[in-house]
Amino acid sequence: MKIDDIAKARILVTNDDGIHAPGLEALVEIAGRLSQDVWVVAPEVNQSGAGHSLSLSRPIRMREVNERKFALEGTPTDCVLFATKHLMKSHKPDLVLSGVNRGTNLADDVTYSGTIAAAMEGCLLGIPSIAFSQAYTHDRPVKWATATHHGADVVRRALTLDWPRNVLVNVNFPDVVAGSVEGIKITHQGVRAFGGYIVERQDPRGGAYYWIAYAPGEHELEEGSDIAAVRSGYISVTPLHLDLTHEGMRKRLRPAFETA
Repeated sequence: MKIDDIAKARILVTNDDGIHAPGLEALVEIAGRLSQDVWVVAPEVNQSGAGHSLSLSRPIRMREVNERKFALEGTPTDCVLFATKHLMKSHKPDLVLSGVNRGTNLADDVTYSGTIAAAMEGCLLGIPSIAFSQAYTHDRPVKWATATHHGADVVRRALTLDWPRNVLVNVNFPDVVAGSVEGIKITHQGVRAFGGYIVERQDPRGGAYYWIAYAPGEHELEEGSDIAAVRSGYISVTPLHLDLTHEGMRKRLRPAFETA
């Protein structure tokens, strides 16, 4: 899945924060430094936390924003599938870039993230796919320039290699200005406690309604993890594998179930 000439590649850009997100514009800038053949298909509204979901029970509509830029009433997965199988079916994308997400996608976040899911869908369709996320501090401006400064170089380096068909790349930029980035580290997916909780509210008629809220849990700063790298000012590059089989447990289960 190596791309020999990135300048001639057709790039599909998408995200989960929606068509109006500043992170999407940052990723378009990154893609534009790689190729002039850049297409954008992104959700009409924010789809954060959508995971790898498809819109199977309702129709989806497309809105053309301008040339080669489209908003879709659907999930990030819908966007990649729609672009590849319909909108761009006569000339499919050579590369899928997803993001730049507002906030990191580290550790267990990858299972919820629509940003990661879009790259997963590209991967399932046989297209090299990279997800990008930018760390930030609450109530402070997001340092999009860090992503735009380093993003194209990360893509070029990654695409010098052949990837297995079931591998995507997850990139997280640290919450520092571009010139203060310590470097790039190849990392593994870290672990942290899930920070989900329920917020109960009451409507004007006295009925209860609920928000599912999220705050990152406690980090386990394991050496070599994506969390540790970003916390230390490095760009984290993590290859993610779509085969979720746990080989150790599979071998342990065999004698319990496959007895004579």
